[in-house]
Amino acid sequence: MASTKTRQILSDGEFARTLERLAFEILERHDQSRRLALVGIQRRGVELADRLRRLLENRLGQEVPLGKLDINLYRDDWTTMESQPRISRTDIPFPVDDSQIILVDDVLYTGRTIRAALEAILDFGRPSRVELLVLVDRGHRELPIHADYVGKRLDTSKRERIDVLIQERDERDAVVLTEE
Repeated sequence: MASTKTRQILSDGEFARTLERLAFEILERHDQSRRLALVGIQRRGVELADRLRRLLENRLGQEVPLGKLDINLYRDDWTTMESQPRISRTDIPFPVDDSQIILVDDVLYTGRTIRAALEAILDFGRPSRVELLVLVDRGHRELPIHADYVGKRLDTSKRERIDVLIQERDERDAVVLTEE
């Protein structure tokens, strides 16, 4: 029987400080942009984007539009998956054309989720710019995709798994690395 090792990478406090730092990095690049919008990738990217939106609105004194994106129908592997993907809701309640979108996800791994997300966004219009923000970049890219904003970079093996736990879904904030 194989043993499983787990270690916490970010605690609750570190998680909150990381999101604040990421919000400040966005503000440094976008300052008073009226065209700035956040789009969270279902599932945990949506909650991260919502928290970032609140931090940005407090600093900017203006609303920052928030969209929710389900990329399951854009995946390049859905026909080879053992189970059917769970389809969530996509809701982009702002005009995508000429907006400056920050795409938000919890973990950047192979890059395939982000490729699918970019395809999905383009079905709604043509933004002037799309940037990527991830809480954790764990490496092992299969596509030439990089994040513009990174909370934590981790060198991982393919045997390891990164789990982002978020208060809204998991009753606590943490990033956990599990080696199987």
